[in-house]
Amino acid sequence: MPQSSNLTPNLSQNLTLGQVREQIEADGILREIWAKVQTEMAQDPAHDLHHLLRVAADTIRFAANQASPRLCILAALLHDVVNVPKNHPDRAKASEFSAQLADRWLRALDLPADQIVLVCDAIRDHSFSRGSVPQSILGKSLQDADRLESLGAIGLGRCLLTGLGMGAAVVHPQDPWAKNRPLDDRKFSIDHFFTKLLKLESSMQTPGGRSEAARRTRYLKNYLIQLGEELHEPAPDSLRS
Repeated sequence: MPQSSNLTPNLSQNLTLGQVREQIEADGILREIWAKVQTEMAQDPAHDLHHLLRVAADTIRFAANQASPRLCILAALLHDVVNVPKNHPDRAKASEFSAQLADRWLRALDLPADQIVLVCDAIRDHSFSRGSVPQSILGKSLQDADRLESLGAIGLGRCLLTGLGMGAAVVHPQDPWAKNRPLDDRKFSIDHFFTKLLKLESSMQTPGGRSEAARRTRYLKNYLIQLGEELHEPAPDSLRS
């Protein structure tokens, strides 16, 4: 069985997706899991193979040498392997389903049992919908890396694409900032910024995750401020703080 290559990232290192792919190609277990994921994972515009690779890169970065690159990549590749749509009643169970499938796949490979448990626990606890707080550095790093995907330029695009897939409008035509109505992110994508996205920064578990989340959250706030100007409906003052 080929061994994983000697990748020794540090907290400030921003790995390219090419480097992640090199790690996968150099490691027999990663290569086999990647092949299965590509074949069996149901993809959508917000949960595709590039999403998995970006999460892998940031999980390695946020773990800061406290979890092996192999386990970081395994957890990232498998964290959405059972991709339940956002508007499905079982959405909150998606990470549990993914962890169960990951357990079955990993037990068929030459991976120590304690490492399988660590990876599957990280997958199970990463989900925002589940509301769990991971205990291991692997779990914390995976959760931060996945939540980071909801922020910044990528997060903006994923939010709008997901809303489009559910038939949501971008904004409420009369009350874009929900001054006189309840927030409803199933119908209006911008509402999702206030129900979830702008809250993610405070939930980050690692130093690298907190730093990057702050930067990307500022990007989203600036977008909303610009949107308000273009709508002739100024965004809430709280976004300027």
